[in-house]
Formats: sequence, structure tokens, C-alpha cells
Amino acid sequence: MLDNETKRRIDTARDILVGKVPDPKSQVEQITIALVYKFMDDMDMEAVELGGKPSFFTGDYERYAWHRIFDPRIGGHEMLNLYADAITRMSQNPNLPELFRNIFKNAYLPYRDPETLKLFLKTINEFTYDHSERLGDAFEYLLSVLGSQGDAGQFRTPRHIIDFMVAIVSPQKNELILDPACGTAGFLISAYKHIMRENTSEKYRSSNGNGRGDLLTTDERKKLLTNFKGYDISPDMVRLSLVNMYLHGFVNPQIYEYDTLTSEDRWNEYADVILANPPFMTPKGGIKPHKRFSVQSNRSEVLFVDYIAEHLTPTGRAAVIVPEGIIFQSANAYKQLRKMLVENYLYAVVSLPAGVFQPYSGVKTSILLMDKMLSKKTDSILFVKIENDGFDLGAQRRPIDRNDLPDALQVIREYIEKVRNGKADAFHADEKPCSALL
Repeated sequence: MLDNETKRRIDTARDILVGKVPDPKSQVEQITIALVYKFMDDMDMEAVELGGKPSFFTGDYERYAWHRIFDPRIGGHEMLNLYADAITRMSQNPNLPELFRNIFKNAYLPYRDPETLKLFLKTINEFTYDHSERLGDAFEYLLSVLGSQGDAGQFRTPRHIIDFMVAIVSPQKNELILDPACGTAGFLISAYKHIMRENTSEKYRSSNGNGRGDLLTTDERKKLLTNFKGYDISPDMVRLSLVNMYLHGFVNPQIYEYDTLTSEDRWNEYADVILANPPFMTPKGGIKPHKRFSVQSNRSEVLFVDYIAEHLTPTGRAAVIVPEGIIFQSANAYKQLRKMLVENYLYAVVSLPAGVFQPYSGVKTSILLMDKMLSKKTDSILFVKIENDGFDLGAQRRPIDRNDLPDALQVIREYIEKVRNGKADAFHADEKPCSALL
């Protein structure tokens, strides 16, 4: 759980940067680079304290060790030049694992004010790499300042919506989990936390619901860390995802810079669980996909849903956020996609309030729920309408008492259970809150 002191440090770092780096995305990148830089030095110092040797800052790169930047004999301009040189060269440091080299790829210092840098680095220096979940929670808080990715039509998925979707699909410890448009890896982290929580004995469950996974064997824990995979077309998002996963315990996160819609390199890779909030907008001129999609279209939302459906294993499940056009558009590609979904994949649709992505977008969205096994057992589709998601629909999205999500989750789980056990006729949607059978 995020403590107030950690939150204060992140807010302070952003406040220091805002005058020189007004763009929130650039602020996040600068803080990310500095944090990873600091943490690598912490790991080196820890190794030395334990009688070992530093791993990252050795040879020609020893002079770039984080603690050397704070040498009191170094003046402001010298500190600035040393730091700027360090982050620029770090991607070529042969002592770094590929994960860290990728994080520093194209890194640079976007301002030349020594006083701003000194204040910024002093704040970052208050963080310590301690192998705990706190750092992951802190980084997720930092990522929450990322809202719209604008031109790509991507909007950061609110944490409570992510957790709701994960709770529905209920990923298991032995399943492969994929997000083909992973952004900052929010769905993957939530799925990981869900599995850890479900494999934690009651006495070790924390008050905020997180778990340490004490019921997992050593081999199960190792295997679990290899079961999460994410793709994103943006190298910036890939970098942030790598850090987010690493700070949640993934030493070798499987996050790839990959164009899900136009590349065939990973077409033959399937997943047991797919969670996604893919980009809604299509670039001018459309997308030019390859020919392996069942539905031929140049619309990104159509292609992403097609991709997700086609890349489920025979027992696979998915939850994907889509613009409402997927459900109501009359163009042939949309009709063809709906026919494919209804006949083979879809078992429920959850309608979300129009302001769920405020303040970044008022776009009306729904969640499509797919299960290849479940869809074969019923001709009906459950429709669930969320009027209130626990927050008002203003720009600030302040918490309110009204929240349909817990009831909706219970209704969906009951429906899944009834259909799975061949008792779909015993489910009476008219007696349930916010639901209907279509």
C-alpha cells in the first residue's frame, strides 16, 4: 500500500520538474530514469556491503555511480554534465542486463538548469531499493499521472476497472496471461496480484487485500513470473512497463515492442487469459493489417478484438474494453466481428458509464467478456449495465457511495457458475441488479 511519505516524494519530484518539463509523460520518463539509476547503485552498494563486488558501475562506468554525483567537491554545472552524460551513455553500458539498457535507450536530460537538477536528484535520493512491493506501488502511483496518450486514442484504464475485469476472468497460477496493448502493464500487475492473493493463507493477507503467495511452492512462484506477457507499439510504454514489472518482482519481464495489428511474428502465440484496453482510434488512412485476421478491416478496434478472440487457447478467457461502436456499428466488418463473437466467444457485455475515462475522454465504452468453453454451453448473452462505478463523472472523478461494480461482479460470477454447471435455465436475470439476458 502506498504510504504518504512515498507519495510526497513523487509529488515533490513532479513539482520540481514541472517548470522545465511541463509534459506529464516526460515527467514520468525523467523520474523513471532517475529511479532506476538510483536503484542500480543501491544494488551495487548492497552487494559490496555483503562482501561482493558492484555489478553495474564498474570499469569505464564506475565514475557514473549514482553516489559519485553527490560528491560535495562537484559543482552544480559539473553535476549536471556528469548526470546528463551518464543517462545518455547508460544504454551502452555492457555491465547492465538488457532490461536496464532498454530503459535508458534514447534517454536524455531535457533541461540545463543545475539548480532544478540538484533539487530533483536530492528528492530521488530519498528512495531506496528495498526489494519490497512498496516500490511497485509507488511506481504505479507515478504512472497514474499518465492520462491520455492522445493521438493513439489510448486512455489509462482506471485501477478499479482493471481490478474488476481481473476479478471476473480470475487468472490462475498455471495460466499464460497476455495484454496485446499493454501500455504501462496495469492489467498484468493486477492479474499477478490477484493470483498472489488467491494463493495466500488467511493469516498473511494484508489489510489492503494484497498477499505474499505463501501457498505457492518455490517452483510455482518461479513459473508464475514467466506467465505474463505484454506487447506495445510504443517504445516509451514498453520502457515504463519494464520498470513497473521489475519493481513488482519480475526480474526478466516479457514486455515487447511489437505492432500487434500489422506484424505476424507472434501470431502463433496463444494465451489462457487476455486482458486489454486497446487504442480506440485508427490512424488517418487506416491500418494495413496482414491477411491472417478472420475479419478484414482497417479499423484498430475491430482488429484488436479479432486478435484477442483468435489468440485464446481452447479454454481461454478474455476481458476487453471497447468503444460502443463495436456493438452498434452497421458496417460489414463490425457485423462480421459480432457474428464471430456471438457464435464462438462472447458470454457477457458490461456497459460502463460514459465518464469512466474522465477527465481525458467522455467516450462510451463497454467490456466484452469472452470464454470459449462457456460460450458453447449457452445461446444467451448476459448484459450488465453499470450506472455508478464508485466515482462521480466529473473531471476529478471523486469517490461516491454509489457503486454497482460489487453487485455486477457477483451477478457475473453466478451466471458463469450456472452456465458452467449446465444450469443456465436456473439463472433469472430479471431478479438480479443491473442485468438482463439477451
